[in-house]
Amino acid sequence: MFDGDGAPVPDCMLEVWQADSQGRFADPQDKRALPNAAFRGFGRCGTDADGAYAFDTIMPGQVPDPDGKPQAPHILLAVFGRGMLRHLYTRIYFGGEAANDTDPVLALVPADRRATLIAAREPGGIYRLDLSLQGDKETVFFDI
Repeated sequence: MFDGDGAPVPDCMLEVWQADSQGRFADPQDKRALPNAAFRGFGRCGTDADGAYAFDTIMPGQVPDPDGKPQAPHILLAVFGRGMLRHLYTRIYFGGEAANDTDPVLALVPADRRATLIAAREPGGIYRLDLSLQGDKETVFFDI
């Protein structure tokens, strides 16, 4: 997590929500969910002194949008921070996913800004996404 000058932000709190590997949310509103599944798809962590954060999870499956079109696998992310009167919402997509090309939400983001939402795959199956709150590399945040 970085500020507009590229300095680490050490005191943010991040929340993630995601579907399971079959694209089902652990929510009573998702009628496709398995009520006895152990996977809850929710996590929370803070950024450390270097602005770093990490979540250990599974690759989410595709979920349908309100029109039934499949969305690319993604994780929903909320950012809470000191001095922010309202938290910010964004998504984490995964580099190399063919479904990114047809994702209806990602298509709303100008092409030159989409990279701010796509995590790069690193050795060991780890994905990395640096988040910037402001500046030239500002992450795309959504009005919800």
